[in-house]
Amino acid sequence: MRREFRSLSSPEEVHRALDSLSMTGVKELPLAQAHRRVLAERVTAPIDVPGFDRAAMDGYAVRARETFGASETEPKRFTVAGVVHAGEQPPAELATGEVLEIATGAVMPAATDAVVPVERTEESDATVRILSAVAPGDNVMARGTDIASGDRALGPGTRLGPRHIGLLAALGRESVPVQRQPRVGVISTGEELIQPEDPLESAAGQIYDVNSHAIGAAVRTAGGEPTIYETAGDEYKALTETLKQAAKETDLLLTSGSTSAGSTDLLYRLIEQEGEILLHGVAVKPGRPMLVGTIFDTPYVGLPGYPVSALTIFRVFVAPQLREASGTPEPPQSNVTASLASPVQYDGGRLRLLPVGLVESGDGSLVAYAPQKGSGATTTLVETDGIVRMAPEQNMLGPGTDVTVERFDPTSPIPSLLGVGEPDPVLWDVLDTVEHSRFLPLSRANADRWVADGIPDVTVRADERNQVDDSAETELATWQREWGLIVPDGNPQGLTDCTDLPRENVQLANLSTALSLRGAFDRLLDERGVDTDAIDGYHRALPGLESAARSVATDRATVGIGLVETATQLGLDTVPLGTQQVSVVSQSDRTEKPSVITLDERFADELTELVASREGFTE
Repeated sequence: MRREFRSLSSPEEVHRALDSLSMTGVKELPLAQAHRRVLAERVTAPIDVPGFDRAAMDGYAVRARETFGASETEPKRFTVAGVVHAGEQPPAELATGEVLEIATGAVMPAATDAVVPVERTEESDATVRILSAVAPGDNVMARGTDIASGDRALGPGTRLGPRHIGLLAALGRESVPVQRQPRVGVISTGEELIQPEDPLESAAGQIYDVNSHAIGAAVRTAGGEPTIYETAGDEYKALTETLKQAAKETDLLLTSGSTSAGSTDLLYRLIEQEGEILLHGVAVKPGRPMLVGTIFDTPYVGLPGYPVSALTIFRVFVAPQLREASGTPEPPQSNVTASLASPVQYDGGRLRLLPVGLVESGDGSLVAYAPQKGSGATTTLVETDGIVRMAPEQNMLGPGTDVTVERFDPTSPIPSLLGVGEPDPVLWDVLDTVEHSRFLPLSRANADRWVADGIPDVTVRADERNQVDDSAETELATWQREWGLIVPDGNPQGLTDCTDLPRENVQLANLSTALSLRGAFDRLLDERGVDTDAIDGYHRALPGLESAARSVATDRATVGIGLVETATQLGLDTVPLGTQQVSVVSQSDRTEKPSVITLDERFADELTELVASREGFTE
């Protein structure tokens, strides 16, 4: 039976709930390991620093009263009774009329109380003439002047840098109590999850565990010490044992997935029995099914299962708690203002944290754009640069609206060049040489809309109908690529043309209509009068340029649509069906952008060689 969420908590209530959970601890660290850690307790000086009266400069240790009246016209003469170096004990007694030569930092003899600087003296044999008087304490650092025994040396919360380490060393501290970095257990839930080192069985619905590794890295960035536990399935007993073990070893448990209110989501029931639920469900999008509470006497946060949602909720709510607990400073903030390229609609009711990408326009201002994919897409993590907050009562942001973008990572550069459109192997080779470039595969229609909204720097098109709008676009490069039916090596079914596809036992791996190859294929089928309903697999579309060919290579299909180049790379054969012209065009207002100039230069220098090195490509 499905249970509904409890009433959704506000972001402020989430912060208060997390504030009530203690994740702090104290750890004694050797001084050599304490750099950049945060002091957990006050340090009181156990000794005087310095622990003796010492000379502040080179000169002569004297009884100040014996120098009174000395001047350059009437100097006073003294006998030099010896020399005191730094690090040695001076003589205990000194006769009247005697002085000691002394080095900077040396212990002041008990019988003396001042130092006459060497430049105010004239030495001759075993005597010295003093040319000016000194007062008691002149040029002497008294015992405890730096810090006196019993004084407060450093307070709790001090982030220990080189200066603080130096003071602690001066106090003779071998170790110091610092705030322990919270030990954080990271657990992904779901029967479908496996680790990257394990073989993937896609046919069985398996996917690689993204969240454990992404959240573990985020924990470390926020000052915690992550431990990634074995992926927990959706079986109640196994999940309970995993959480119980992790709770013994950590200060905070983070899980991802299984937090919804559906009948198969177990965590909220488990926490009700083995701990306490402080809140379940937060008025934020993405991230509604968040859980906060305790389990087995350990603070607990349940993150959503989608990677974008999980990391967004972690960043907004959990990371600040870890930074506070570990004493890790807040990351540098880098909020930027950008113009929203296209409208964003929202049903409202919850705070929306909208991921956006950024690109610099032709005039140097920033443009923000929302990605095509949602929070379930892992690539959204790397195709966006920050978030825009939409208030619960806000349901529309119009194009051209100035928005504040909270950067995910201010140290990560905004993409220097944004390309959209048709993917292509030659294009990827060239983009690899343009630092900080980003490319988003989009259908022709979507790419044209993005161009109309002023988002991309360059657009890539691939079909036989390419035309450049001379008034708004500048062509940077063009080349031809051959495509056809991709078949196993030797073409065992003897296919000669697309008219052979309706045969029995021929299973097609087709491509998405977002790819231009699919458009070219459909036009050819129409020209040849082929009944697409008679082709097994025609209506099942794959998203990637190489997806269909890879299906043939792994025996999931007997024929696919793809480039001759792809077939060659995979050891397959091709039944050629046609060629496409690939064009890379820049928007005219971006041609002077440095990254576009660099891209243009790369094409001029490298295109001929790159095309010649690939099967089925020509200029």
